[in-house]
Amino acid sequence: MAAGASDDHATDKNDHGEPRRTIKLFGRSVRMPRSRSQRIAIGGGLVVLGCFGFLPILGFWMVPLGLVVLSYEFPAIRRWRRNMAVWWGRRRAAGKRKRV
Repeated sequence: MAAGASDDHATDKNDHGEPRRTIKLFGRSVRMPRSRSQRIAIGGGLVVLGCFGFLPILGFWMVPLGLVVLSYEFPAIRRWRRNMAVWWGRRRAAGKRKRV
């Protein structure tokens, strides 16, 4: 490998050696910015603009997406997201048992 060249693994880490945060939805993963302030700004912007979902281009879908982005920074939102994931998993499991 040439000097100064980086492999894929090095680009997936931040300055402190921690893995870069990604959002995984519907089988796809999207990298989030490395800066905490940028992640908070993006998440907050999605929530605020999602409140204007009745306008063209903007949509109410932006609110939950913004909350998912913010959940990586704030423990209270993270707990809410985890509780919703557990609830959804139990609901799906109950539906599958009911059909069988």
